[in-house]
Amino acid sequence: MSTPPTTRRTGWPAVLAVATATFTVVTSEMLPVGLLTPLASALDVSEGTAGLTMTVPGLVAAVAAPTVVRATRRLDRRRVLIVLTALLAGANIVSALASDIGVLLAARVLVGVSIGGVWAVAVPVTARLVSGPSAARANATVFSGIAVASVFGVPLGTWIGGLADWRAAFAAGAVLAAVVAAALAVLLPPLPPVDASGGARKVRNVRLALAVVAALVAGHFAAYTYVRPLLEQVGGLGEGAIGVLLLVYGVAGVAGNFVAGTLAAKFPNRTVTVIAAFLGTVLLIAPLLTRGLFGSAAVLVAWGLAYGGVSVATQVWLFSRASGPRESVSALLSAVFNTAIAGGAFVGGVAADAVSVPGAVWLGAGLLAVAFLTAASAMSRRPPSAAHTPAALPDEPDRVRL
Repeated sequence: MSTPPTTRRTGWPAVLAVATATFTVVTSEMLPVGLLTPLASALDVSEGTAGLTMTVPGLVAAVAAPTVVRATRRLDRRRVLIVLTALLAGANIVSALASDIGVLLAARVLVGVSIGGVWAVAVPVTARLVSGPSAARANATVFSGIAVASVFGVPLGTWIGGLADWRAAFAAGAVLAAVVAAALAVLLPPLPPVDASGGARKVRNVRLALAVVAALVAGHFAAYTYVRPLLEQVGGLGEGAIGVLLLVYGVAGVAGNFVAGTLAAKFPNRTVTVIAAFLGTVLLIAPLLTRGLFGSAAVLVAWGLAYGGVSVATQVWLFSRASGPRESVSALLSAVFNTAIAGGAFVGGVAADAVSVPGAVWLGAGLLAVAFLTAASAMSRRPPSAAHTPAALPDEPDRVRL
């Protein structure tokens, strides 16, 4: 396999631009979480139906991640990232102008394309922007964009929705995406594609890890998609308090991101196992403790700390088990991750409509129990060393193997 072409304008400004892109796509994906109640009311649908605004982009992103990698394999990765963020800006504009749930869901399809593509391309690109010991820190910085989106993105969207309405929040997301597209154009160096001639894309030894990711992420989003109704109906909290608590959740998530990143570098499997156990416990007790401001705050701090480390820990774990080009590994993880987001939001919506919002949270806890047991079982299994597994065979077609 050929090595990545060298670039001239590399360094931390470019890394920060990519991190801002991950922040922007995650903020756009998660905006409905803080706006679910007013959005459902304005469009005259149930909260479970409104939850499809989370399900649809997740499903689309799952397909888009490997598709974008293959379709753009001969294109400069800088241009790919710019186009994807510009697409996100357009999708958010359509969301802000949506007159009914159908138009909004169509716009969220475009959001899903952007999410899947950015997730698949961003992390492998980061390794080409800095070198040596800085590479691991740069990778954590890009993933911090996901955690920071929880700190500022979702609460800021909730705050804007409170000041104006939910449409204004999506409009703000469009402006942010446009600014990020411009920043990428200025700060990123040319990033010619790697292996544009068409080497194999083989990823092995990851089936068990992907099963853990699917259960872990689905469990979280079965509950988190309906965190606002939980805080309203069980906690008895108003819009202002909910916005503050989501900010607290996000701050805890940033801390969790860097703690988990440090631990996962040494103990990837154990870190994911502990996260699954901790997060599952939090969801199990959440409907019992979110009765008032202080109990709700305690739950959201623990919840944010636990989930904040999921993205970086699962990525490190997957890379430690897998062989193959990093872009292919990243695309596969993105596909599973976003399918799990969509599936979790969907089953959570079914539970919320059929049983109750606490029922959706407890369903999430059950899925986290599955993730914990699967991750724990993986600790006794050692995949074949990636060093003894060919990353790419030039005469074979592109494919991903589990």
